[in-house]
Amino acid sequence: MQEGYIENIKKEFSNYKVIGEKAIALIPDDKLFWQFNSESNSVGIIVTHLSGNMQSRWTDFLTSDGEKDWRNRDTEFENKVCDRIALMHMWKTGWDCLFVALNGLNIEDLNKFISIRNQSHTVYEAINRQLAHYPYHIGQIVQLGKMTSENWLSLSIPKGESVQYNSNIFSKAKP
Repeated sequence: MQEGYIENIKKEFSNYKVIGEKAIALIPDDKLFWQFNSESNSVGIIVTHLSGNMQSRWTDFLTSDGEKDWRNRDTEFENKVCDRIALMHMWKTGWDCLFVALNGLNIEDLNKFISIRNQSHTVYEAINRQLAHYPYHIGQIVQLGKMTSENWLSLSIPKGESVQYNSNIFSKAKP
């Protein structure tokens, strides 16, 4: 299992990154910072939070606590970013930090212990924690996109098309 784990998690993170990017691309500029109410997050807030989390967790991943003292998590939940270009730069910065860290890992690193908020985790646990956290927020982005975009396109199997999708998939030879 260890042999393929690092490549598998890179693939999984990449898949969710692409889903997030496709969702954000479908959301009109004027809806990127829309909030349903004062307790909800906009796409802009979610991206700001993801980027802050990624930079904090993945910077010096093996050697320092994942909650950096320079991170101000509370300000991540304010609508501070004001345009798509800045938002996508923030998105890219977070993901770049994650992939630099993952690309630096080897099999021997997986059973090492690191800290997140002064709690010990194996590298496996820390990675799995983030692999649960990021798709949670990307799902929120997708939902906000469905709520705010008049021209939403399904990012997975469209409603009512499961039979046709499965028919196409199962008609192909297994790789």
